[in-house]
Amino acid sequence: MATPKADDSRPEAPPRDFIREFVSQDLESGKNGGRVVTRFPPEPNGYLHIGHAKAICIDFGIALEHGGRCNLRFDDTNPVKESQEYVDQIMRDIRWLGFEWDKHLYYASDYFGQLYEWAEQLIKADKAYVDSLTADQIREYRGTLTEPGRESPFRHRTVEENLDLFRRMRAGEFDDGAHVLRAKIDMASGNINLRDPVMYRIRKTSHQRTGDAWVIYPMYDWAHGQSDSIEGVTHSLCSLEYEDHRPLYDWYLDSLGIYHPRQIEFARLNLNYTVMSKRILLELVEGKHVSGWDDPRMPTLSGLRRRGYTPESIREFCDRIGVAKRANVVDIANLEHAIREDLNLHAPRVMGVLNPLKVVIENYPEGQFEDVEVINNPEDASAGTRKVPFGRVLYIERDDFMEDPPKKFFRLSPDKEVRLRCAYFIKCTGVVKDSNGNITELRATYDPHTRGGDSPDGRKVKATLHWVAAERALDAEVRLYDRLFTVEDPAAEENFLDHLNPNSLVVLPHAKVEPSLAQATAGARYQFERIGYFCVDLDSTAARLIFNRTVSLRDTWAKIQQKTK
Repeated sequence: MATPKADDSRPEAPPRDFIREFVSQDLESGKNGGRVVTRFPPEPNGYLHIGHAKAICIDFGIALEHGGRCNLRFDDTNPVKESQEYVDQIMRDIRWLGFEWDKHLYYASDYFGQLYEWAEQLIKADKAYVDSLTADQIREYRGTLTEPGRESPFRHRTVEENLDLFRRMRAGEFDDGAHVLRAKIDMASGNINLRDPVMYRIRKTSHQRTGDAWVIYPMYDWAHGQSDSIEGVTHSLCSLEYEDHRPLYDWYLDSLGIYHPRQIEFARLNLNYTVMSKRILLELVEGKHVSGWDDPRMPTLSGLRRRGYTPESIREFCDRIGVAKRANVVDIANLEHAIREDLNLHAPRVMGVLNPLKVVIENYPEGQFEDVEVINNPEDASAGTRKVPFGRVLYIERDDFMEDPPKKFFRLSPDKEVRLRCAYFIKCTGVVKDSNGNITELRATYDPHTRGGDSPDGRKVKATLHWVAAERALDAEVRLYDRLFTVEDPAAEENFLDHLNPNSLVVLPHAKVEPSLAQATAGARYQFERIGYFCVDLDSTAARLIFNRTVSLRDTWAKIQQKTK
């Protein structure tokens, strides 16, 4: 996997793909003087999601592999939907993912003056004109995939008239929507993007960087290629939906006669049970279907981070799925597998009981406690061990006991013996119930000769349970997160909100965890033995510990799907 580094050393390159082949061919031919300059151009109108992570790994990764650079350039051309909050969050997320742009931070708004001058250049060459059709009329005149478009009645204004109107648009004389500037290309083109695309529209909205200096703003297609050219980008890597826009990218650059980068498209990341549309993600946030952009159920990088995903696991996932030319859907189980692998190697083990059931060991001395030694991570010998207190009263998982168990239930039941992790064998000797018949407590005995979890007489037990000592345990809230949607392609449904998973968040307010977690800090990740991987939530405090489930130990969804087939 390509691990990003802050210095000039190059990471190990992932397997070759068609983009890397193109870059290698350009380098071998001496094109661009051996330079490799890419860019990542996010719009500051929302938080980055896992799909952006793939693009970031490609844009920054390819530049790193060849000793080049990747520019971070904000496409801040629509102040109606943009904010500084999004700019700041995007930069935090990219750095968290492990990449750095150093001094190469740019904004499309840096180039507003130059873009305006180039727009006038096209007007003077009779390659652009001011159109006064309404937005609806422009759509109507554009035609369809099977029918050519129609020329606007304003298409043949003189150069002088177009310059005058455009300058008056710039001066703020007209209301929003009164006019637009369009490129004059071909209204009969089979590529709708070449049917006189809009270059500028009037937006009398203050911009987060330029304030009220501008009242006309460039469209993305107009700003994109020219920004690449200004920055000396050699390889402009875009997702597949921009393939049909490439002829327009080329037309603008060629018409202006300026440096021409190479645009290459790749398939964007699509995950099942997930939405990648910013519009839908924003609707989830504004409709309060989630707690915010960083809700651990969201596919945003901030949501994944809060859930406990590591940047290493996300980069590994992006490397594994590779770079494709055709759109495809990746099983979200691949992302979950990546984080399981990472946390299995690095997450310390602890014991936590999510649904506590009290067990009183009647032959253990009252008021006595002893420490048992527990391995912190069997995958990492350097992680060492820790001491966990053991006493007369314990908590085990409620699901680990059945009063009338089926044949293959090997956990605790009346008169059955089990092992307590790194402690002793215990046997259930009694069940205490309340007036409604609900089990409130178990009675048990322990074998003092089985300390450490082994019997000197060689007898075997078929189950090992995790536990915490009741009097030394810490109270905790545990949030069990699952997939936000119940269908594989929620965006394709008539109403995606109808398919929200009602069990995507289950809150367990009365969990008990071992005392070693007293100093657990926000973002720390652990494996709760036998349960799953968990992360300390941002809202967690010493007085109120909160843990978010990152992922279960196994893919339970796969089992559910197999049962339904």
